[in-house]
Amino acid sequence: MPATRRSALGIATTAVALAAFSFVAPQASAADNPKPLTDPVQTTALARKLGDNRTGGVYFENGRLVVAVTDQAAAQTVRDAGGVPKIVTRSAAELASIHDKLDKLGNIPNTTWGVEARTNQVSVEIFDGVSAAGRARIEKVAAAHPGAIRIDRIRSKLTFKVATGLRGGLGINSEGWLCTSGFIVQNSSGTKYMLTAGHCVPGTGNVWYAFNGTRIGIQTSYNFGTGTGGYCDGVDRGCDWAAVKIDGPEITPYGMVRYGPNDYRQIDDSRYPMEQEEIDRLGTNSQDLTGNITKTSTTVNIDGTTMYGMFESNVCALAGDSGGPALHGVTALGLLSGGTGETVCTSSSTGTYRNYFTKVQTVLNQTGLKVY
Repeated sequence: MPATRRSALGIATTAVALAAFSFVAPQASAADNPKPLTDPVQTTALARKLGDNRTGGVYFENGRLVVAVTDQAAAQTVRDAGGVPKIVTRSAAELASIHDKLDKLGNIPNTTWGVEARTNQVSVEIFDGVSAAGRARIEKVAAAHPGAIRIDRIRSKLTFKVATGLRGGLGINSEGWLCTSGFIVQNSSGTKYMLTAGHCVPGTGNVWYAFNGTRIGIQTSYNFGTGTGGYCDGVDRGCDWAAVKIDGPEITPYGMVRYGPNDYRQIDDSRYPMEQEEIDRLGTNSQDLTGNITKTSTTVNIDGTTMYGMFESNVCALAGDSGGPALHGVTALGLLSGGTGETVCTSSSTGTYRNYFTKVQTVLNQTGLKVY
């Protein structure tokens, strides 16, 4: 039966309303739902683009990268890029200026200081053996910047991770000093080098040997405060590293690290570390697979030597582990220098650990070497 005029008009009106509704419904765009920002390199580049006066650093929190920012516009820029912003009081530039004022105090043995993006402070740590006069100098700077500097007492003494004599197992030795091989790297011509700690044997020309007495090669460059790389600043020049040209006829170098018997893992790349990033640390006498990076740029004062631009971690480490690698997955991050005086490192050992690493990326940039 044909429809009446009235019913046909109602159908037409309903159709127009439905059509109008369908036209006004918004379509979600990629800009409304940006891909989550998970790459440390891209996140750091975003923070750098915003500038040190509008950001306070980048760090990991609950598995996500967080960008500290000082204003709402910067926070929105981070959100638009898929990142997680956090509004803070102090900028990276302000924190760096305070860090620099502490650096100007010179060497105060058994102390460290570095910026923490997570707390938006400069964290100072006082270890056993620091003088009352040295602490007073630090506290004077802290008093001039209320709230910006946090001072913590650590019940341990800082030492370099070196042990004398030849030991069994994994490791390298030169002139009676036992240390740990770091990352195997190469130059643009494919010549292979081994990285380790510069404080093990400061200088050049010394020969390194594997744990079984096999010759590895000759140390050709290093830095430990000053060295072939000039005065270390931790930015353009690393503070505690050595490069050994691998020329031993019985050595076959691989771009891997050794976790244990028949457990070798390839290193594919390198970059600068991120605060609160999980790391593995491997060494001749111990390894710790449960640590995090607690500061990404720390000034460390041990036994009369000041080292700049080191990164700090809460991993455990023993004497003889110096020069050993710190990594995240397949990514090279650091070379162990020194830290608190642990005597045992096992899966069940606990304590307040503070160990310090030269940034591998700084060394690679300085020397023109790269992982492979």
